[in-house]
Amino acid sequence: MKNFLFSKVLVILLVLYTTGVVAQPVKQHGALHVEGTQLLDEHNKVTVLRGMSFGWHCFWPDFYTPGTVEWLHKDWGCTVIRAAMGVEPKNGYKEKPEWSKQTIMTVVDAAIKEGVYVIIDWHSHNINLPEAIAFFTEMATKYGNYPNIIYEVFNEPDQESWSDVKDYTNEVVSAIRTIDKDNIILVGSPHWDQDIHLVADEPLTGFSNIMYTVHFYAATHKQSLRDRCEYALNKGIPIFISESAGMSASGDGPLDDAEWNTWIKWCEKRHISWITWSVSPKDETCSVLNKNASANGHWQTADLKESGIKARRLLRHYAGLK
Repeated sequence: MKNFLFSKVLVILLVLYTTGVVAQPVKQHGALHVEGTQLLDEHNKVTVLRGMSFGWHCFWPDFYTPGTVEWLHKDWGCTVIRAAMGVEPKNGYKEKPEWSKQTIMTVVDAAIKEGVYVIIDWHSHNINLPEAIAFFTEMATKYGNYPNIIYEVFNEPDQESWSDVKDYTNEVVSAIRTIDKDNIILVGSPHWDQDIHLVADEPLTGFSNIMYTVHFYAATHKQSLRDRCEYALNKGIPIFISESAGMSASGDGPLDDAEWNTWIKWCEKRHISWITWSVSPKDETCSVLNKNASANGHWQTADLKESGIKARRLLRHYAGLK
């Protein structure tokens, strides 16, 4: 009997070793905080989050499911999920606030259950101050006690000045911090999160656990954007890549594999978290799923576009999955 039990345990250990085990990152790292340019866990260990962003909730709500969250964690190796709540488009938050919140909360609740970090993303290109304050006040009240939560208060300002974005952000962050004192807050910058150099010269003051987002699309954004990032890092600005991919900034066109790899290696060397756009089946390069892919995960290679195959491979590699 002892020999049988020993053999059984040995087989289980061998299976775990060869297939890889996906731990629950929130159990492993706990509450996150920022020191200098680095994201640290509750043990003061430098932490890099890697994951996928859902597409706009108002366009692809079918994929906002617990099954998709579970699959992205266990099969893709994601440690963070980004729930992108569209604000202005048809069926967005301004038109359907209750439905929009419920769609986002389905993913947030699933991420908490799955033990991964989750970004509540105000996916807008414009300033909507009263709506943003109301939304994040509600989210902080409901979820502020969970270490899983990360708030992204302005996805991609486009033509607004940094002064305008900063004023807006001060108001929204203050509303969150009235309720949630500690969880990470992500802050955008003008021109689709490209102007990190402006942030570096005049960052927010008076708040802790703030990081600033940069978005790259590798076929468009190359060394000049990395130079801006280096400038910001050298001035003590913590960066979080909350959206990225390997094609042009339009979201379409061929992948620039070499430049995408350069970006990921650059992030990893500097311990910068990164997220890939997006979990959706839109007819464009950056949407990682083919049409007819299940809305509950369990995707096979045939369900994935080239960008999906690449993103999954990168995530699994850094998660230590075989």
